[in-house]
Amino acid sequence: MSGTGLEQVALEASWKARIGDWLLRQDMQALSAFLRQRKSEGATVFPPGRQMFAAFDATPFEQVRVVILGQDPYHGPGQAHGLSFSVPPGVPVPPSLLNIYKEIEADLGIARPEHGCLLPWAQQGVLLLNAVLSVEQGQAGAHQGRGWEGFTDHVVDVLNRERDGLVFMLWGSYAQKKGAVIDSRRHCVLKAPHPSPLSAHRGFLGCGHFSRANAWLQRTGQPPIDWSLPARRVMEGA
Repeated sequence: MSGTGLEQVALEASWKARIGDWLLRQDMQALSAFLRQRKSEGATVFPPGRQMFAAFDATPFEQVRVVILGQDPYHGPGQAHGLSFSVPPGVPVPPSLLNIYKEIEADLGIARPEHGCLLPWAQQGVLLLNAVLSVEQGQAGAHQGRGWEGFTDHVVDVLNRERDGLVFMLWGSYAQKKGAVIDSRRHCVLKAPHPSPLSAHRGFLGCGHFSRANAWLQRTGQPPIDWSLPARRVMEGA
């Protein structure tokens, strides 16, 4: 998306078939106009262009097995690349992601990687979805309330209605409110405090969500997620 409007985004085909019409709505057209205006005013918007929809590109609809809901993208230079909690290789691991790694290590015995790129999870079926898909440099939450939330609520609703046996990881009150529509009779809903350093000690650390997710997947005839990540040199294509 580079000034052409959200309604012209080349959304991944399986997602376009289910949620593409939402991008044509008036509220999304208003969001598109807002993004163009902020850029024309000199604001630095993250993530860049097409990467706003990277979560959908990486995890087609039929391949989703786990959903991890974030709030909005990282607002530091080079951090956001369209996957919740993830940063590109070479960017320092943010504090919340470090706590996620600590929990995986405690839960599954997997050593912490030295990078923060979660693309291999997405490619296995982990939809890394933020509630808001854009932000401005140095201004957390700058694009909240501009229309993204309705779009991503629709994504969650479609997954809830059209798929069965998914795992939803809802960390913190914001994600839990967003996931209130999920039918826990058909899906596995895992709730814990947010992994932020401000709240991780209140129950995120020790929640066991990663082993519990894999146990559910195997119990429902699905392969488990490999929560380990390749070395940074592999991620960077070295």
